[in-house]
This record gives sequence, structure tokens and C-alpha cells, in this order.
Amino acid sequence: MNHFFSDITKIIPIVATVVVCSGCSVNQTIKKADKKYEIGEYYKAASIYRMAYPRVSAAKERQKKGYVAYRMGTCYALLNENSKAEMALKNAVRYKGDSLACLLYADVLRKNNKAKEAIKQYDAFLETHPADSRALAGKSSAVDAVEWAKNPTKYVVSKVDLLASKKTESSPAFPGGDSSTVYFATTRIEKGDKRKNSKITGLPTHNIYVARKNSAGAWDQIEALEGEINTIDDEGAPCFTADGKTMFFTRCRSVKGQSLGAEIYTCQRQGGKWGKVSKVELSKDSSITFAHPAVSSDGRVLYFVSDLQGGFGGKDIWFSIKNESGWGAPQNAGSQINTAGDEMFPTFRHDSLLYFSSNGHPGFGGLDIFCATLGNDGSWKSVRNMMTPINSSMDDFGMSFIEGAESGMFSSNRDERKGNDHLYSFVLPPVLFNITGKILSTSGEPLPDATIRVVGNDGTNLKLHAKKDGTFSYPLNKNVKYVILGNCRGYLNRKETVATEDLEDSKNFNVNMQLASISKPVGLDNIFFEFGKATLTKESDKSLDKLVALLNDNPNITIEIGAHTDRVGSAEGNLELSGQRARSVVDYLVKKGIESDRLTAKGYGKSTPVVVDAKLAKQYDFMKEGQILDDGALDQMTKEQQDIANQVNRRTEFRVLKTTYKMY
Repeated sequence: MNHFFSDITKIIPIVATVVVCSGCSVNQTIKKADKKYEIGEYYKAASIYRMAYPRVSAAKERQKKGYVAYRMGTCYALLNENSKAEMALKNAVRYKGDSLACLLYADVLRKNNKAKEAIKQYDAFLETHPADSRALAGKSSAVDAVEWAKNPTKYVVSKVDLLASKKTESSPAFPGGDSSTVYFATTRIEKGDKRKNSKITGLPTHNIYVARKNSAGAWDQIEALEGEINTIDDEGAPCFTADGKTMFFTRCRSVKGQSLGAEIYTCQRQGGKWGKVSKVELSKDSSITFAHPAVSSDGRVLYFVSDLQGGFGGKDIWFSIKNESGWGAPQNAGSQINTAGDEMFPTFRHDSLLYFSSNGHPGFGGLDIFCATLGNDGSWKSVRNMMTPINSSMDDFGMSFIEGAESGMFSSNRDERKGNDHLYSFVLPPVLFNITGKILSTSGEPLPDATIRVVGNDGTNLKLHAKKDGTFSYPLNKNVKYVILGNCRGYLNRKETVATEDLEDSKNFNVNMQLASISKPVGLDNIFFEFGKATLTKESDKSLDKLVALLNDNPNITIEIGAHTDRVGSAEGNLELSGQRARSVVDYLVKKGIESDRLTAKGYGKSTPVVVDAKLAKQYDFMKEGQILDDGALDQMTKEQQDIANQVNRRTEFRVLKTTYKMY
């Protein structure tokens, strides 16, 4: 059929029982529509059936009315006008127009995202055809697709608007895997083009076009191929050898309005132009259809779609191996690939992956894209659905990859009211891991002299230098455990761990390290005691555990734990309470495994009020940097400000006493 590679061939016409009509004018109209239908002129046939349908009496000729509705719905389904197809097939089921009406109606309902209604129709069909593989697969798909859609893959899909026209575009191919050039079939019409609208589709016949990217990386220079490739007939589904110098494509010739079936042609690129076109001889029988070529990288194996006898039903994918005299006898790609439905639009990737479209394998509706892997025994195995967002409830086909990349294009008629195909780009974003952070002092100041050691269990061991603002970053590998060690002269070391093991999504690990000064007291945040007592509350554990980690990261230091109170209460009572609180912290650290001779507890009571630093001054506008929060300062404050100052003075700190513990 001369439309073999275009939209309407994605579904095999279901043969219905021919009703013999005679007599009145409506019967003549139906006969005329039947003739158009039988020769594949579905666009014209649909319009004639539509005129005949209201003229058939539902009361007197119920079965005939159902027949017309079935034929009309089949035409619309083949033309991808699925809303019209749904209405017509609903009437075909109602008037029992054909035994297969429920099946086709269910298929169209799936395309229109009406899974529940589709399941009812599949069930109705299975009552009389319990072993029908298409119905069983369709019902299973309708049930499963709802759950599948909840778990899309990580592919990012976008319509390629710069290549879209008001007509159709399909079957993209990158010559030699070149990302800057794409070939595709289209029904667009340029000025001076002599092509006419097809009686089959109502659209112009397809030609092969090429588009190239400009210096800005945008698609540009969209033009029809030169030379003998394009004619007034249909051309499409181009593919290339690995060097991009040999092209195979489909041509559907028509002579005096009669289709001669689909044929595969080839040509060579020489001197920057495509040369003479020649037909690929795969059979002496000219009535057999051959289309949708896919060639191996070395040009020795050609895959294609055909209606050859000996297949599994519908259109199958076959292959032929080149020999000294030409192409060998076609061989079926096998039951792992082919089903009772249609398998079409094969494309290769690395010769070991075969992408193809099918409406026979479980899917979302219409044609779905599948991937098969070549096994060691030379047969295709592990057929898997590419899932959403690659696949939709409509037709998705012609997937083509850019060489060396997880990206490319495919064709789809999703979101198209008229069912027109357009090109969609796809990309699988790489799973990337990165660590970013900042090295600061505990008072919040950047430490530009800091170094960061990154050690991984994959052998990574490197030294990074923080920038002037204290920031650093580094890409991480998959499935690795890392230790990140921050270090700066005059400060204690700090260690963090991150791991990329078992992570499927990209992730940025944000690790900010605050390094404690060796020469100054360092406040311990969120250390809480019961009111008026030295008993630590549970809320203190997190902060104290960080101190335990710090001591383990710096095994050669000894520290003093200093506890301070505010000015409320007697000096003697505050001094005693602060000493007890310092001892409580030391006891906690010892229980966590820190040697007791590394720890000293000291209570300061209210004798050492805080000296306001830049961080506090920024946090509280009534405090000034360098100000001592003693009695004199607090007496000048409001009651609310005094409460805040008292809270600041109530603190637990540590300071480093020695940095040579057990070193000598």
C-alpha cells in the first residue's frame, strides 16, 4: 500500500464480512464506500460512509446500520481521528455491525485514555473470543497502564517545535549519529510542489526532508532532499549506515491510482550529494510489502517490516543478510519481537539494541515503542516497554538515537486533535552527584585558607582548597562512600561522611563545616538543663553527640568544658550550679567513650559575661560588637533586652587546652 510508512498503517485493517448491497441509492452509496475502503482510500471512504449512515434505518436495517458504523469507525481509527472513531464504533457495537467491533472500539477507547470503558469492551469481546491474544493483551494493558503512568521513567520529552508544520513529521534519523543533522518524512508542501492530497489520508504524500542546526544550536535550513529521492509518491522512514554515506528509505509507488505496495530503496552520498536511487530486491513477488528499513552499522544486515507469509500475524519485523549476489532470503525476527498485532518502525542502536513499535505487546494504547536486546545466541530477548513519557496512549514510533548519547528523537501523534504526527526530542539526564559546601568558623566567618580532603572507598584521595568565600565543590562517583575532612590552621578538624550508594536520582550533597578555634572558647548550641538543676535534658543529646564526633576527629586534643550562668541568684549558688553542669557534660562525654583525662570541667558562674561578637551584634540590634554583657550593660537595657542578654550569658562552652595528647 502506498501509505505503508505513514500514520494510517500503524493499525492493520480488520477485515469485515462484506455485506452484499443492492437496490436503492443508499446501497449504491455504501457500495461506493466499500470500493474505496477495499483499495485503501480510507479518507474518501470515511466521508462516503458518513453520508450513508443517517440514511440507513435503525428499525428496519439494524445490522446494515451497524456495518456502516463499523466501516466508518475503522476508517477513522486508521486515520487517527480517534474521537470520530469512538463515536462510530460505539454505534457499531450498539447495532452489532461486526463481531470485531468490540475489539476495535476497546482499542480506540484506550487511545482516548478511557481505560475503564475499554476494559468493559474487551470483556464483552472475550466472552465470545476467550483466547484472542489481542483482546487479552489489550485488557491487560488497560489495567496495567494506569499503574505504569504513576511511575514514569526519567526521560525528558519535548515537542520539537522548530521542525513542526501544520501537516505531519515522522521517522527521524541522524546520519552517522550526527546530532547536528536530522532527516525525517513530512507531508508539508512547499511553493511549487506538485504533490496532491492523498485519497487515503487526505494529506499530501510524504517526502524526505533534512534539517541542520545553526551556530546557535537551533534547527534551521529545513529543506527537501535533492536528487532522485523525492517524487510525487510517498517516501519516508530513512535510515543510514554508521558512516552516514548510505541511506535506505521506503517508497510507495502509485500507477493510475493503484497502489503497488511499499518498497525499499537505497542510494549513496557522493560529493556532498545523494546519488542515483536503486530498489533493494528482497523478493521476486512484487505484491509483497517491504518498508521501514533499519540497517546494521556495517551495512550487512537489513531489518524491515513486511506482510510476508509465515509471520505471527499483522505486520512483522523481518531481516535479510547481504551476500555476494545481493540480499538473502528474508528471515522472521522471531516470536520475542513479533506478535499477532503489528510490529513496525525498527531502528538499531549499537547493533545490540533494537527499538521498534508495536500494538501487540502490552502497552498504553496505539503503537508503543519497545526495546529488545540481542542475546549471545543471536536472537532478540528481554523486550521491554519504554514506558512514559516516551510512550503515550496514542501512536509513538520511529525512535532514533544520537551517537554516544542518551538522547534523540521519535514520532508521536499525542495531543493532536487531527492525529497528525510530529517529532519529539528525548533525553535521559545523567545521574550526577556533587558535593558543595562552605568552610566557616563557628562564628560564621569564611575560612579561605581551609583545605578539604575527599577520601572515597573507590580509591579517591584528593585535596581541595576553599575559595575566598570559604566555598568548595567536587563531583562524586556512583556507589561510593566518602569521608570529607575539613582543616584549617588554628582550627580543629571536622569530618563528615556522604555516600552515593544505591541512589538512582541525581543529588547534591550540601556539607557546610564550622571549624572550632583552637585559641578561643567555642559555644555549644542547644545544651539544656532542667530548671535550676544540673540535669541535662534529652534535647541536648544532638549537640553533645557532635562534640563527641569532634573529639574523635581530633584525638590529640584535651578540652575544658566551661559552664556559665546569668546574673540572677547569688554568686556562690551560680558558681556551684555551673560547676555541676560542666561535670554533667563531662560525664555524658565519658559515657560516649571519650577518655576522662582529655576532659576538664569548670564552672564560672556569672563571673565571665559574654563579649559580643559580630554574629551576636548582627542577630540583636541592641548589642554592639565588643560590648561586655555585664551588670553595667544590662542595667541600661529594657526588661525584654535583659532577658535576652541573660539567655546569652547562660551558656556552655569548650576550649582547647592541649593539642599534643598522647603524641609523645
